[in-house]
Amino acid sequence: MNTAIDKKRYEKLIAYWNPKSQIAEAYRTLRTNIQFASVDEEIKTILITSTGPAEGKSTTATNLAVVMAQAAKRTLYIDADLRKPAGHHIFQVPNRRGLTTYLAGQIQLRDAVQETGIENLAIMTAGPIPPNPAELLGSKKMKLALKELHSQFEAIILDTPPVIAVADAAILSRLVDGCILVVNAGKTNRDLAARAKQQLEHTNARLLGVVLNNKQIKHNNYYYYYKN
Repeated sequence: MNTAIDKKRYEKLIAYWNPKSQIAEAYRTLRTNIQFASVDEEIKTILITSTGPAEGKSTTATNLAVVMAQAAKRTLYIDADLRKPAGHHIFQVPNRRGLTTYLAGQIQLRDAVQETGIENLAIMTAGPIPPNPAELLGSKKMKLALKELHSQFEAIILDTPPVIAVADAAILSRLVDGCILVVNAGKTNRDLAARAKQQLEHTNARLLGVVLNNKQIKHNNYYYYYKN
């Protein structure tokens, strides 16, 4: 693997271009904890959200998708943040078609899925930003799409908007096997984090745990912690 080229293309995917790093190991630990949480029932579709913006949810979602794929699981990353999508930037793929163009009836579901260039990992970008994100995500067509994709992939990671800001994550939380809340150690307000947790629980979502990022400790820049 040419890490110089890969790092330039997949700058935020440290689990891919630097798999021996402590951060990559933390993502693998997150993957392991999810697997342990699925002893009694399969956890295949996982929603990633945060309390507010810029807390690292997209970085967490994309890197989790990478380590799932590295475990030889056919994995799909879905950018379901239809308000401020980032997945196509992170994976450096086109965003002319994706989730919104499928939900709007413009393309077939299979045409919304692209390969990332990383083994076992596909992506469904958000597509063009729509005027009605919550309505699209709450549609019957979205539910049917996840059901069909569930039969095609071994792991599906959904990157969604912050749960406090809009209803999108709460709407999708009813359709997935589990949710992970991302919080920023130096930024997230404790009360807002508790409120975000309550909003997910109010929809009867299965909260698998919390990822704490940007926690500075000695000799490290970042530390990711998963609590079930």
